[in-house]
Amino acid sequence: MKALQHLNKYFIKYKYSLLLGVFITILAKVFALFTPRLIGESVTVISKMLNDEITMEVFKAELGLNILYLVIAAVISGIFTFLMRQTIINVSRYVEYDLKNEVYQQYQRLSLSFYKSNRTGDLMNRISEDVSRVRMYIGPAIMYSLNMVTLFVVALIYMVSVAPKLTLYVVAPLPILSIIVYKLSKIINQRSTIVQQYLSQLSAYTQESFSGISVIKSYGIEAQNYQDFYDLSDESKRKQIDLAKVQAMFFPSMIMLIGISNILVIYVGGMQYMNGEIKDIGTIAEFLIYVNMLTWPVAAVGWVTSLVQQAEASQLRINEFLEEEPQIQNKVETPSTIEGSISFNHVNFTYPDTNIQALNDVSFTINKGQTLAILGKTGSGKSTILDLIGRLYDIESGEITIDGTPIDQVNLDDLRNSIGYVPQDAFLFSDSIKNNIMFGKEDASEAEVITAAKNADVHKNIMSFAKAYDTKLGERGITLSGGQKQRISIARAIIKSPKILLFDDCLSAVDTETEEKILKNLNQISQGKTTIIVSHRASSAKNADHIIVLDNGKIIQSGSPDMLLNVEGYYKELYNNQLTESNEDRLIND
Repeated sequence: MKALQHLNKYFIKYKYSLLLGVFITILAKVFALFTPRLIGESVTVISKMLNDEITMEVFKAELGLNILYLVIAAVISGIFTFLMRQTIINVSRYVEYDLKNEVYQQYQRLSLSFYKSNRTGDLMNRISEDVSRVRMYIGPAIMYSLNMVTLFVVALIYMVSVAPKLTLYVVAPLPILSIIVYKLSKIINQRSTIVQQYLSQLSAYTQESFSGISVIKSYGIEAQNYQDFYDLSDESKRKQIDLAKVQAMFFPSMIMLIGISNILVIYVGGMQYMNGEIKDIGTIAEFLIYVNMLTWPVAAVGWVTSLVQQAEASQLRINEFLEEEPQIQNKVETPSTIEGSISFNHVNFTYPDTNIQALNDVSFTINKGQTLAILGKTGSGKSTILDLIGRLYDIESGEITIDGTPIDQVNLDDLRNSIGYVPQDAFLFSDSIKNNIMFGKEDASEAEVITAAKNADVHKNIMSFAKAYDTKLGERGITLSGGQKQRISIARAIIKSPKILLFDDCLSAVDTETEEKILKNLNQISQGKTTIIVSHRASSAKNADHIIVLDNGKIIQSGSPDMLLNVEGYYKELYNNQLTESNEDRLIND
């Protein structure tokens, strides 16, 4: 139960609703327990009538009054039972809502390295399936436990006062029940944990399969993919069956024990009635109803125990992530004003998950309003520089400063809010094109959206769609071409007019003519803004104030475009090769 202690704060938050639910539950069961007594009295009245101990008029009066009381008690009990579910079950939904928000907020706090080491399907399973199992503990488990306790306390007090010896025989099987619950609950907890782990694996596998369905179809590996899923699903089924077998032992055990109690009531109660120890025959009928009223609460002991064990296993998985501390901490609470000057001083960085050194003694400075172009081969460390500027990772040695302040001493929220970032792999949400662009500025006007789209040279493409800016995109923007996704991603970055613009090879999917238009627009937009352009193309760097060339994490060239064209090296060779290719393309087109 230690894992479930995390929920105590929610019990405190909703303590008044829960206390009201407890009070209503007690009232509901108190009125429900009038039924056995009234039925017992009615049976006694009928018995007296058959034995000519009372007159017909007394019989009708007493039986009619009992029936009236039965109806009133049933109606009141029904109303309180409805209110009980409305309070306790509603609290479970509130806690489910709060817990999902807590988990989601924690997901947002965690660093990028966390997502590289955990699968998306597992993250989704913990915030959905695991939280739902916890809700069952907070709602039904607590509600039925209250029912059971209330029924036992109220019923047993009355049963003992009426027939102590008979009550003893009725409750005799209960210790056996406690032993069964204790033994089986441990097994259920272990098997519930395994089941949840397999559910996470299934969620992760299906999520990856659906996301990579184009690759699966392209390689024609549907059969193998299905077989892998079948094997995983089959193993998950086996674990579910193993759990179900243990859970299935509860209810037969409960019914058997209740049946034994019924037999004891009839036999022992009948013997006591014949011996004169019980005065009224109705007492036996009353005890039979008590036993059967206690059937579900007693049977629910197993079910509730199963719910608690499953909830504990799920909450333990949730706590693993909730207790994880993000590697990137916001060390500054006070607001920071970002102007845009960036400096790297002998920066070294190695990715913690792969131990690959991405940057080796990198130093450069870019002043506010300047444009820096970063060129280099694949894997040379270009994108890493942008990640470090956004402080997605912390460096191992050296220093990065923003406006002369060490980056870890800058308010993290202010830093990231001042950055407009266009990743290499453009990610679009399953929403309208307009909302995807407004993601960069939620309160943007329609005119601002259109202006941003024009500057990204994607307005004409958008207007060619039937619903224009209201066009709904598929998952990850799959309904658009690569170039269109990149340009919408650019529009999203520039609409917020940030102090720092970071472009990570975001023009790789567009032709040179479109690239030229976008670069011309960006040159105007970036006036007064610090801009860093990562690219494989020399043409993307021609308007930059400064260029650095990376190779295996080291700067091998640094200078202005004109200066680097006058020296032998990577930039000049890249420029000449791409210029030749561009001329050849023009000749072919002509």
